[in-house]
Amino acid sequence: MRLIPILTALLVTGVLYLLVMERDALTGFAGRGTAAPQATAEAPAEATATASEERAVPVVTRLSVARTVENAVLLRGQTEAARSVEAKAETTGRVISEALPRGAAVAEGEVLCRLDPGTRQAALAEAEARLAEAQLNLRNAEALKAGGFAAETRAVAARTALQSAQSALEGARRELERLEIRAPFAGLLENATAEHGSLLQPGGLCAKVIQLDPMRLVGFVAEADVDRVKIGAMAGGRLATGADVAGQVSFVARSADPQTRTFRVEVTAANGTLSIRDGQTVDIVIATEGMKAHLLAGSALTLDDGGRLGVRIVDAESRAQFAPVRMLRDTPQGVWLAGLPDEVEVIVVGQEYVIDGVAVIATRAEVAP
Repeated sequence: MRLIPILTALLVTGVLYLLVMERDALTGFAGRGTAAPQATAEAPAEATATASEERAVPVVTRLSVARTVENAVLLRGQTEAARSVEAKAETTGRVISEALPRGAAVAEGEVLCRLDPGTRQAALAEAEARLAEAQLNLRNAEALKAGGFAAETRAVAARTALQSAQSALEGARRELERLEIRAPFAGLLENATAEHGSLLQPGGLCAKVIQLDPMRLVGFVAEADVDRVKIGAMAGGRLATGADVAGQVSFVARSADPQTRTFRVEVTAANGTLSIRDGQTVDIVIATEGMKAHLLAGSALTLDDGGRLGVRIVDAESRAQFAPVRMLRDTPQGVWLAGLPDEVEVIVVGQEYVIDGVAVIATRAEVAP
């Protein structure tokens, strides 16, 4: 009963041996027993053409023509007051003016804090009297010198005393002017002014004044896009509250932030109603020069072996080639791509099944992406 399975196993082993180890001998033996058909002159050409057609990969393409599109740089930043100054005391004195409330509007030159003059008025009167005395002494010294009754040194000393008196008078006047701390520009008080009766030393804070009209929109642009931002370019912003604001680029930094390697950009916008506050978050859009780009479906994009983003195109010899692109922006109609020739045949279906140099049979689709 076991003989038949053993014979079957031996037979199968022999056949496998002949097929694997003696393949060439079997092929030669079979070839000798088969008559080769007579080849004709047209057969090689037809076989080559047929093989070429079989190697070509059918794809769907679209003829894309570049168009000039408006471009923009997107930033995220914050609002910043056009000017912000801390009005501080330049001399020592007790505040004798009533405090102005926080948020009050002040005009340029308006008194914010007035200090007690103390003995400064008397010092001014003394300086004026010393100046008058010095002027009289100088006239007498010059008259005596002209008559030969005084030396030149006496006139020089009198002239020096006059200059010293003039300096003392100017200092006394300046000291009185420092008693009134005025607003450097029209704006709003960020904090209340110093209270009546408080003592201010030199450098003591009287009030902080900010100017909100115009308002600055401040953002930071990457070094790859900084050359696209030009001073004077139109810009717009949207606040976190949903309010929109428009302005122009007024400043582009020449040096990068050492930590982020980005460049500061400022947009100046009107804020006559003072509705925009200092420090609000804002999304900024800066218009840049238009550039040539192609509008294609996002499904046409692919990656090469190096991970670069691009598309497959058909060259003049009907072969597939990879073309790297740069995505400008995504829209509901498709993606805008830069980096392609002005007119190009793009593979929109089948690009994942071909590599560079592969022959393709292109069927053009004249439909929008």
